[in-house]
Amino acid sequence: MRRPSALLAGALFLGAFAVPAAASPVLAADGDGGFTITDPRIKESSGLAASHLHPGIYWTHNDSDDGPYLYAVDSRTGKTVARVTLAGIGRPRDVEAISIGPGNEIYVGDIGDNLDGTWPHVWIYRLPEPKELKDQTVRATQYVVKYSDGARNAESLIVHPKTGRVYIIDKKEDGGHLFEGPARLSASGTNVFRPIAPVDLWATDAAFSPDGTRLAVRGYFGGIYYDWNGGKIKRLGTLDMPLQRQGESVTYSADGTKLLYGSEGAESPVKAEDAPGGGADGSGSSKDGKSGASDTAGSGTTGKLTKGAVAVLAVALAVFGLGRLFRRRS
Repeated sequence: MRRPSALLAGALFLGAFAVPAAASPVLAADGDGGFTITDPRIKESSGLAASHLHPGIYWTHNDSDDGPYLYAVDSRTGKTVARVTLAGIGRPRDVEAISIGPGNEIYVGDIGDNLDGTWPHVWIYRLPEPKELKDQTVRATQYVVKYSDGARNAESLIVHPKTGRVYIIDKKEDGGHLFEGPARLSASGTNVFRPIAPVDLWATDAAFSPDGTRLAVRGYFGGIYYDWNGGKIKRLGTLDMPLQRQGESVTYSADGTKLLYGSEGAESPVKAEDAPGGGADGSGSSKDGKSGASDTAGSGTTGKLTKGAVAVLAVALAVFGLGRLFRRRS
């Protein structure tokens, strides 16, 4: 995944001004308090999904140039306990997301397109979550995906935990859309995804709560959570996100009490925060009890940054905006 250099500079400067977070609580028994990915093979972790079969295990994958691999990471140690090779598919192109649906089925989104419309179609891969954690090869089903309104870049793929329906959120600087796939994906034809609701964020990943009532969407500097409302999403508030150099992934813990946020890079940390509403029960209040009406998109780092950090962010975004303006005029 590529991003503007001004954006990266803003993130790095923000790191220098970040206020230290409060001391972390004692880690949960299943490791849902956060961890660091130690496997040197995982340098561009771009998706994250909590295992349904193995408590404390999180599935991840590299962004690109790695091959058809998934990694099972033990959150208690940060070590890889299994690498799964996907068989029965072509060569992955730009894998950006992973989600687990009903029946312990893993869905992998090869949906990235850094040139935003170069590829006329993208792919989704589906495979059963292995019952045994060991290095192995698992046959996957490959689905061809197109969008009803033309090709686009996306990094967020989610599968509803009750219905099994697959959704994609495209990645647009000014906010994208939630795209809905067919009720059942077809391996023999093209699966057309259609926009059903706007998403107020430059989205890099998303996740359903385990009960399917909440949708969490993250970007580089903040996140938003929505009431699912049968797909007619209603914004409830901003996510209390950690500061990360390049925030690429998010998942709920298996019990829904935590949101875990991942980042690219060698030995990348996965940070845990309390999920809005306290977990899978779906109560919709944010930590301060507000519904989020006064929130602004991408402001999920509020309360963790000093005024100086916010000023640096404003400057970085201004530089980025001027650069875009000059490029358009030229």
